[in-house]
Amino acid sequence: MITPQDLVGAFARNVMIVRSQAEGLSHEESMLQLPFRGNCLNWVIGHITISRDDVLELLGQPPLAEPAMLERYRRGSEPIDGEGAPGALPLAELLAKLDQTQEHLAAALAPLGDADMQRPVTIGERTSTLGQRVFFLYFHESYHVGQTELLRQLAGKNDKVI
Repeated sequence: MITPQDLVGAFARNVMIVRSQAEGLSHEESMLQLPFRGNCLNWVIGHITISRDDVLELLGQPPLAEPAMLERYRRGSEPIDGEGAPGALPLAELLAKLDQTQEHLAAALAPLGDADMQRPVTIGERTSTLGQRVFFLYFHESYHVGQTELLRQLAGKNDKVI
């Protein structure tokens, strides 16, 4: 069974990958939009950051994102299409907020044991264990972390980060 400590490490690895993929990129480069349906690196990092609030709330912790940030980076929000995109945060600020979420996730997961992870939680009409739900949210995050490699290349980097 995956432990809370395993999850702390997995979430931390995702932050390391996002930071590596964003290394050396300007805010303007993070705003470059794909030529097909999708979103820019800025949106992906913001979305990962606000999605971590779902994990924090499951763990009984208050969310960290402000309402305006939630609106800009939520699922289904309008694509960010350039420098003047309303509500888009500077890349450096997004990365700092992502680091902050990691600190809070680690602190919230650290005291949990096996019994906590087996506790049933219901989201909508679905019931699972706390551990299963946190792992699903980790999977969701990892999906978006994988997108960061392609979005780095969109910015003109022709490198291999990981």
